[in-house]
Amino acid sequence: MMNRFNFQVFKRFWAIAKLYWFGNEKKGAWTLLGLLFILLIAYTLLSVKLTEEQGNIISSLSAKSPERFWTTIKIFLGILIVYVPLFAGFNYVQYRLGNYWRRWLTQNFLGRYFSNRAFYELGNFNTNIDNPDQRISEDIKGFTQDSLVFLLVIINSIFQVAAFSFVLWKISPNLVWLLVGYALVGTIFATGVFGKKLVKVNFDQLKKEANFRFGLVRIRENSESIAFYQGENQENNKLKQIFHEVFENFNLLILWQELYFGLFVNTYEFIPYIIPAIVVAPSVFDGTFEVGKVTEAQIAFARVFASLNIIVSRFQSLTAFVAGIDRLSSLDEYLNRLEHKTTRRERPTIDTVEDGRLAIQRLTLQTPNYQKTLVRNLSFALEPRTGLLIMGSSGCGKSSLLRAIAGLWNSGTGVITRPHLAQMLFLPQKPYMILGTLRNQLIYPQAELSIEDQQLYHVLEQVNLADLADRFGGLNAEQDWGDVLSLGEQQRLAFARILINKPKYTILDEATSALDLKNEENLYNHLKKSETTFISVGHRSTLLKYHKLVLKIENSEQWQLEQVT
Repeated sequence: MMNRFNFQVFKRFWAIAKLYWFGNEKKGAWTLLGLLFILLIAYTLLSVKLTEEQGNIISSLSAKSPERFWTTIKIFLGILIVYVPLFAGFNYVQYRLGNYWRRWLTQNFLGRYFSNRAFYELGNFNTNIDNPDQRISEDIKGFTQDSLVFLLVIINSIFQVAAFSFVLWKISPNLVWLLVGYALVGTIFATGVFGKKLVKVNFDQLKKEANFRFGLVRIRENSESIAFYQGENQENNKLKQIFHEVFENFNLLILWQELYFGLFVNTYEFIPYIIPAIVVAPSVFDGTFEVGKVTEAQIAFARVFASLNIIVSRFQSLTAFVAGIDRLSSLDEYLNRLEHKTTRRERPTIDTVEDGRLAIQRLTLQTPNYQKTLVRNLSFALEPRTGLLIMGSSGCGKSSLLRAIAGLWNSGTGVITRPHLAQMLFLPQKPYMILGTLRNQLIYPQAELSIEDQQLYHVLEQVNLADLADRFGGLNAEQDWGDVLSLGEQQRLAFARILINKPKYTILDEATSALDLKNEENLYNHLKKSETTFISVGHRSTLLKYHKLVLKIENSEQWQLEQVT
């Protein structure tokens, strides 16, 4: 874990940042960044001029010179007319560039998240990368916006130090040296004493907040099951326990951030208000400087101090930013490993051969952690337009075999020959209901499919859902289909996807378990009339008549392949 400021932070930051700044949008990105620098220089020069005029206003009042006073006011207002829109434009371009960066980086992470089925590996096999959804949404947002803020603050600080140090030097060189030494000591103290602790506590807070949100989402997604089990008290207590961790960690965060660090910052940042007056006062008393020089020195001193003091003044947001870099970097490194993984492995894996047929040769299938062998030396070949039924007791490896065919599991030995996955359609026991219209549900997993409405209505009728479109307002109706449809209706809707997409191979994992025998018979009769070759997993003996072969898997790693008579 990254829990302190060191060069590793910059290394991790640059590994992510360079993806955008040297990617396919680099020309536009560097153009906007160049515009920001130009605006920043102009803004800094005008700030110096405004500071000088503020001093002149005080001096003209002290000298009781109305002509000088009103001339200075006109100059001040003239500069302000240019300064205000310049400052607003600078902020607009900064956030616009940050938004472009966020869009590009989000699309980059999403592309890698869905390639190589990284989302599946993260959700099932990797427990070290928690809450990837939060990392892609919140952490990328913070990374892009805060990166620009800190970069421009640093550049602005350099310009401010250079410009206002010149003003200070003309008033008193001692002010410059005193200021640099004071800011340096404060920065070293803040980083050394508070840095390690605050980064760690911020990192923990991000993780615990994400865990609490995830717990609430789980309740919403499993509300019916929890209600049937009457598990309200247990779920309530579990969420309270998770929130208690959020609460306690936030208490620790505000203790260090607001109390301990706040005591230091308030003391450290208020002292510079009196330093310029103390240093310049003798020159005002002996008549060397006008009274306005005190104001000018105070403003310039405050500007330079604020610029040199950026680490201390932004320490709270900086620690949260570093924690976010660590979380985003961990996800980035994991996705990179999946993207560039080689075929060489320490443990044996199943070979997959793409071909226009489905066959398995001497397959020994194990769980992903290699701790259990599910089936040993399995071999079979499935003839086109026929059906294979896989049966066996719970936990014997029926669904695991389907995962191996789909390429989700590859632990073991042997060869799986199958067509390209685009020619196969998998129907799980709990169908996936996407966010979208009824039409989207029917044509899934295709995003766009040219098909007449009448054909879709006909397919709905075939799967005994003839009234579904009318019930919800037509094919373009949008609903939370997982909530408004029963499991049996969802299974029939998923089955309709076979009749619409017409895959060459279909894999059904207890895809009719929630249906009565009449509906099951209707669906399988339509399946047999299609051109698809199919594999079913199920427990019902009534499924036998729809298949040519039956594969019986036993818990002792044994199997038996028989023809259905």
